[in-house]
Amino acid sequence: MRSIIPGTEEARLLDPTSLHGGTRSPGVPRSVFAMPGGSIIRYDRPAAAIADHITGYHLYAAHGPDCLDKVDWFLPGTANVRIAMNAGPVAVTIGRRSFDPVPTVALYGPTSHAMRAVTNGGVMIGFGVSALGWARLFGRPAIAHRDQIEPLARVVGPELPRLLLERLSDIADEDAVAPALDALLEPFLAVPDPDEPIIRDLMLLLVDPSIVKVKQLVERLGLEQSVLRRIGTCHFGMCPKLLLRRARFLRSFMAMFRNAEARGYSGIDPSYHDASHFLRDAERFLGMTPRRFMALSTPFLDASVRARAAVLGSPTQALHDIAVAHPASLPFPVDEPRSGSAPPVAATVARLPLSRNAESRPVDAGG
Repeated sequence: MRSIIPGTEEARLLDPTSLHGGTRSPGVPRSVFAMPGGSIIRYDRPAAAIADHITGYHLYAAHGPDCLDKVDWFLPGTANVRIAMNAGPVAVTIGRRSFDPVPTVALYGPTSHAMRAVTNGGVMIGFGVSALGWARLFGRPAIAHRDQIEPLARVVGPELPRLLLERLSDIADEDAVAPALDALLEPFLAVPDPDEPIIRDLMLLLVDPSIVKVKQLVERLGLEQSVLRRIGTCHFGMCPKLLLRRARFLRSFMAMFRNAEARGYSGIDPSYHDASHFLRDAERFLGMTPRRFMALSTPFLDASVRARAAVLGSPTQALHDIAVAHPASLPFPVDEPRSGSAPPVAATVARLPLSRNAESRPVDAGG
């Protein structure tokens, strides 16, 4: 069943053949958003007022016979809200859990497993929600929603899902998506949470490659371990140890991703004891070896890694750095894709500005 929104069938935005993808951000070459025929990707920054809470806006679209039963994979990340606009059915598997069909306006909880998606064309608009955003927007334990997909209305009530559908269905120009979402979301993010100072500091530490142990978090934050665990499970959706494992793995994996000529695991994080240690984490977060994952067809993931790095400063949501993703810090330099394909991720990210404590941090060649 197609999730057509009543009264909006004529809206140009709902027709993927009319979309071009790209970004409103200046200085990002069009080639960054190159996709196979019939597929479109778009990334935009949120307004400065909500940039710490919303990690970014994304739009995926596909049309034509090749878009039916299209399989793609996505890496573990933060929570997301996604809205299907005149789209065919979507089925998603996260670890051993399957969600078929995905609701039209869905909350994707924080994930600790790679996500396999089967789509059938149309338009999907979404926005990432950071731990700070989770605290303000949802105000409930994130761990109860980890690795889950559910109707957004079940979590926040009917008003926000209704407004999302109404506002997005009235848009006739894809460049207007980000401003419309900025205006809609800002009032819902107006009430601070008492834990915000700790959440913010923890978000920054999690993207610091020198932080690999919970003991380091406890020392840097000056918290009891029980308090740190509460913050992690309530606002990030998982305990601090798992958050650190996920961050370390993704930093290492992104150094390999899209670099088929790499040999061995020389680029993995030095805190891994050996390759088998890294491979155990790959099984935990990807469900397979890195080589097997990289052999999969992942056109939207490839484009997402490339576009997100160019527009938002990090190729993966799980390693989103609010210290460098603020609109004043952008745009970021990017490599041109070779013959329409993605540039090596390590080459792209190595030139991104570092966040605070940069003088003590190595260049982050991950996401």
